[in-house]
Amino acid sequence: MPGKEKRGSRPPWVGLAAAVWVEISAGSAQTFALYSHSLKSVLGLTQQQLTILGVANDIGENIGILPGVVCNRLPPWIILLIAAVCSFFGFGAIWLTLSQTIPALPYWLVFGALCFGTNGSAWMGTAVLVTNMRNFPLSRGTVAGVMKGYMGLSGAVFTLAYIGALQTSSKNFLLFLTIGIPFVCVLMMYFVRPCIPSLEDDRIERNHFLAVQISSVVLGVYLLVTTSIIESLSVSNIICYVLVGVMALIILTPILIPLKMTICPARSIIPINDQTRGLIDEDDIPSLPDETPLLGDFMETDESFDIDLLYAEGEGAVKKKRPRRGEDFSFREAVVKADFWLLFMSYFFAVGSGVTVLNNLAQIGTALGINDTTILLSLFSFSNFFGRLVGGVVSEHFVRKSMLPRPFWMLLTQLLMVVIYLLFAFGSKALLYLSTGLLGVCYGVQFSVMVPTASELFGLKHFGIIYNFMILGNPLGAILFSGILAGYVYDTEAKKQQGEGVILNSTVSCLGPNCFKLTFEILAGVCVLGSVLTTILTVRVKPVYQALYATGSFRIPRH
Repeated sequence: MPGKEKRGSRPPWVGLAAAVWVEISAGSAQTFALYSHSLKSVLGLTQQQLTILGVANDIGENIGILPGVVCNRLPPWIILLIAAVCSFFGFGAIWLTLSQTIPALPYWLVFGALCFGTNGSAWMGTAVLVTNMRNFPLSRGTVAGVMKGYMGLSGAVFTLAYIGALQTSSKNFLLFLTIGIPFVCVLMMYFVRPCIPSLEDDRIERNHFLAVQISSVVLGVYLLVTTSIIESLSVSNIICYVLVGVMALIILTPILIPLKMTICPARSIIPINDQTRGLIDEDDIPSLPDETPLLGDFMETDESFDIDLLYAEGEGAVKKKRPRRGEDFSFREAVVKADFWLLFMSYFFAVGSGVTVLNNLAQIGTALGINDTTILLSLFSFSNFFGRLVGGVVSEHFVRKSMLPRPFWMLLTQLLMVVIYLLFAFGSKALLYLSTGLLGVCYGVQFSVMVPTASELFGLKHFGIIYNFMILGNPLGAILFSGILAGYVYDTEAKKQQGEGVILNSTVSCLGPNCFKLTFEILAGVCVLGSVLTTILTVRVKPVYQALYATGSFRIPRH
């Protein structure tokens, strides 16, 4: 963690509440389907050209090596400021083109603007995820589930804003992204910052996380219901604005936790001993009368050893050689390990195939005769959120209860994805909603399980760059499976339907189940291969989890 910042001036829950807004903003790349049809029309694109622009979203959103490198050198507020700049200029250029305020930009420049705009998501995600994983190092799975869960909901949040407040105007929606995302980043810069790692009583921390999870579930259900109501009924503009306002209030609810802690502070125990003395400033210790710390020396207990080492590692005071799995690896040390590449490849096959469906969801729905595909996007977003939240909670429960390796849940959902892609391949309109919902859940689980797994196997010290390398699986999958495979299959089938001599453009569409059938069959095979690799990884890391969670809770490895 950057050592120059003041720590302990606020509980880590303030940063978590602020991170909720940042993570929702970071999901802007999931909204491509809301304005892709307008881009296709204004620029006169073929489906494959449009699909490649969708790939630009995934490249920008997931190329986070640079923020991963600098997150150990720069405070979070600077990283959020960079995110604001990326979003403003990237989405601003697309808005200028779509609104025809300026002559249409060349195709390559539109691609670059989308990459630059959505790259703000990589900076935002790195800032809040790394900071909160370090602020709550003993609840990594839960934190990952909450953070990634809210990001998974962002597509539904933006969809409700799109149809409720912006009246389905792609032009206005892009202006909203151009101004709104930088505004959130700047507003939250002060609140997202490193704190003393959480030392609350385990029960209290679980209750607080449960409250945040309940809030996120309420938000998800609200989004799904209100979006369906607006789409299926004739609702006045005033009611639409009210519904969007209520959504904003629900997103605010996590701030109630630090408010409650301020009004009704709990007594906490902070150990002071030779290792922690000097690492905690006197000003960092809460000074409220009801929160006067009970000081004690716990050097003789195993728990104190873990806490002492936690402080020391957070400050870089502990130096290690030849780390073992579960300890802190540098990126160069991690990248030569077989487990690193097994985790990367299993994640790549699962998420790369899932993002192909997300990028082409509007066209998949249209091909099967669904005129309004915004409900599909909202359904996928809600299911994605549910998978991310449940993946974090369930994996955290079983890893503590029975030391079950987290990659097991990646394996389980990858096997389910094989079945789901075969359902997609049938091309049944009746099965489309079910398949989309199930895929969203499995897709979300991959995110929320990969994040804590990477931190447990390779440590938190260089987690930023390791995590950002892992999520390169998203754009790589988008390029191979979406940009090349799905776009080519779609246009080839469109030529068959229109005649071989037809010139593909924005007015030529493919209709029927064959538009994506071959794509889904190949994606099913991809997930079979991913399942094999995940099985190997699960078996290999089982001893690591037995060592880390032998006492029923995470133990900092002895160095």
